[in-house]
Amino acid sequence: MALTNLPMFQALKSKMQWHQTRQSLLSENVANADSPQYRARDLKPFDLSKQVDLKPAGLATARTQAGHLPGVMTAASKMEEASETFETTPNGNNVVLEEQMMKVTENQMDFQAATALYTRSIGLIRTALSKSA
Repeated sequence: MALTNLPMFQALKSKMQWHQTRQSLLSENVANADSPQYRARDLKPFDLSKQVDLKPAGLATARTQAGHLPGVMTAASKMEEASETFETTPNGNNVVLEEQMMKVTENQMDFQAATALYTRSIGLIRTALSKSA
């Protein structure tokens, strides 16, 4: 089993992918700040408890038909319209650049924290497994 297949690392990878998808949505919001009728979008908050897999390693979901695909949740299915906007312009656009830039900054900081945790955890495990002199 590779170190990166441990549940903790899988959860961190999912968190980083969530942040990448959110960054894309937030940049679309900023790009469409002047588009009439554009509604700001965001992702539902990341839920770590749903990402941690408590099943024993080696078990997988059984497929009853050969044509069935394994269940995968895509980021698009977790999208929602941003409900907590401060204002809506007369042309129906509810993108507030200040709000979006604050979300972009928050998202970037959270992504950097997850990346640092991932990197340091890998380093810690490598140190523990290395031969000491």
